[in-house]
Amino acid sequence: MIFASVLVLIGVLLLLVIGISIIQQQKARAEAERRTELARHRAIIDETEEVLSNTGLIPCSSNIILVLYKRVEEALTGALPLAGNQSNDYQRRLGDLSAQIQALQSGTKSAPAIESFRLPDNDRQVLNLVKTLKKMKAILRAEHNKGKVEPTIFSEEELRIDSLQLRINVDSMLARGRAACFMKQYGSAKQMVTKALATLHTIKSQTPNDPFITRKVDEAKTMLEEITGAQKNAQPSVTKTKTEDDDIDVLFQPKKKW
Repeated sequence: MIFASVLVLIGVLLLLVIGISIIQQQKARAEAERRTELARHRAIIDETEEVLSNTGLIPCSSNIILVLYKRVEEALTGALPLAGNQSNDYQRRLGDLSAQIQALQSGTKSAPAIESFRLPDNDRQVLNLVKTLKKMKAILRAEHNKGKVEPTIFSEEELRIDSLQLRINVDSMLARGRAACFMKQYGSAKQMVTKALATLHTIKSQTPNDPFITRKVDEAKTMLEEITGAQKNAQPSVTKTKTEDDDIDVLFQPKKKW
C-alpha cells in the first residue's frame, strides 16, 4: 500500500514537472514571438522615419508624405500592445502622428514643381538622396499592393519619383563629366557626357515634351562639343620641318639643261 502511494506521488510530481516545463516553453515561445513581431514593427518605423527625415531635400507632394505617415501609424499601432514598458512612449508617438495625419488630410493638397529641384554639391548627400528615393519607391509599391494607395495617386507619385531619379542620374553624370574635363581627363569626360546624352535621347523618345529633357540634351551637346574642342587643342601639332620640305622639293624638281 505504501509502495503504491509512493509510486502515485512520484507520478504526480513527474506530471507536475512536465506540466511546468511545457508552460515555461510556451511562455518562452510567446516571448520570442513577441520580440520578433516588435522588432518587425520597429524596423518598419525606423525605415519610414529615415525616409521622412530626408524629404526636406526632395520636392515631395503631400500625398507621398501621407502614405509614409500612415505606414508609421500602422506600425506604431501594431507595436503598442507588444511594447511592454515602452507602451507609454509608443502611445505618445501615436497620438502626435495621428494629429499630423489629420492636419495633412484636412489641409490643401500640394505638390512642389519638380523643376525646382537642384542636385546637391555634396557627393554624400547625392548618395543619400538616391537611397531615399529607392526606399520611397519600394514603400509606395508595397503600400499600393496592400490596397492602401489609390491607383491614381500611385501612378502620379511613382512618375514623380522616376522623374527625380532621372534628374539626379543625368545631373550627376554631367557634373562628373564637367569635373573630369576640368582635370583635363578628356577621355573620361567625353565618355560620361556621351552616356548622359544616350540616356537623355532614350527618355526623350518616350516623353518628347519634357522641358527638362530638352534642356539637358542641349546642355550635354554643348558640353560634348567643348570637351572635343579642348581635347583637340591639347594634342601636340605635328608639323614638317623646313629641311624635310626642302629635301622633297630638290628630289622632285625638274632637272635643268645646261
